[in-house]
Amino acid sequence: MSDLFTSHRLGDLTLPNRVVMAPMTRARGTADGLATESMATYFAQRASAGLLISDGVPPNLVGSASPGIAGLRSDAEAESWRQVTDAVHAESGRIFAQIMHGGRMGHVETTGVQPVGPSAVTPNAHVFTAAGFVPALEPRELATSEVAEQAESYAAAARRAIDAGFDGVELHGANGYLISQFLSSNANLRTDRYGGSIANRIRFAVEAMSATVDAIGADRVGIRLSPGAGLGDVVEDGMPELYGALLDELGRLDPVYVHLVATAPGEVLLDMRRRWKQSLIINPSSWLTRGDAIFGATATDRASADHWLGLGADLISFGRPFLANPDLVERLRHGLLLAEADVETYYTGGDRGFIDYPPHQEQVA
Repeated sequence: MSDLFTSHRLGDLTLPNRVVMAPMTRARGTADGLATESMATYFAQRASAGLLISDGVPPNLVGSASPGIAGLRSDAEAESWRQVTDAVHAESGRIFAQIMHGGRMGHVETTGVQPVGPSAVTPNAHVFTAAGFVPALEPRELATSEVAEQAESYAAAARRAIDAGFDGVELHGANGYLISQFLSSNANLRTDRYGGSIANRIRFAVEAMSATVDAIGADRVGIRLSPGAGLGDVVEDGMPELYGALLDELGRLDPVYVHLVATAPGEVLLDMRRRWKQSLIINPSSWLTRGDAIFGATATDRASADHWLGLGADLISFGRPFLANPDLVERLRHGLLLAEADVETYYTGGDRGFIDYPPHQEQVA
């Protein structure tokens, strides 16, 4: 069994440990989509992780799902990320940009344009806007001729990410966003080559990955998936077979990793581990099982990390624990108490609840 604090080779990178900071929306970009000095501080504070993954970054206007998000939609937005990547590298860290096309989870109040999706099916869900969470709108169905353009948007954003100093990119194929919508059997009602059969439903994900691999190289591209999660009102008929076929096709492109949220039954996830020959990141958080807790009862901890490393995961991603614990790796290594993040500051903007959480030495001083 691998230890959480041993090194791991990921493409051309040698990660000093197997702790990954999961992508988390913090809405600390400017209103016009630029990264900020505070964002540079935030990621640099957490650079002891083996790998950092950024907030979900929109690749184009229609793919923008939330306000206050720094983008990779233009060269100017990409250049604003340079301060972040420079700050992380100055602390000897490594950072991937997560490219997130919102698809039908966008809103006209955020972008000024109607959201798009594989089909004109309104999700039974709420989306985040400057006015808070509001009901989702009906998306405009993408014409067959438009689908390739949206797949290519991931590749264009990836080129900008590399130019901005990122070490690689992660395609957001999880949580009900555009790739997940194409995988779906209720958001995707298409009758062309992108809908219906499993082979057709996985086609958009494979094309987006292929374009991105061609753009920046396979050893700098990963993808995040949440099989069976149901977020964004997404249903996936034949889920085990769907994801088995997807991994088989993605494997032929040889991306550097798959990042799985542990949202499927254990036997499905273990089959995915057996199928996948490259590096596997697991996020074992139970945040999708919310119950009475707004963001779920159990975040990733040392016990769940060790459990999944024992089952064959190569890397473990931690989300919420990184918010209030910039020195999470050291705390995990020494079994130190973890601080709790203030939920009220998750998306409020400003530095409070963002860069003002102290390392453990300051807490006990």
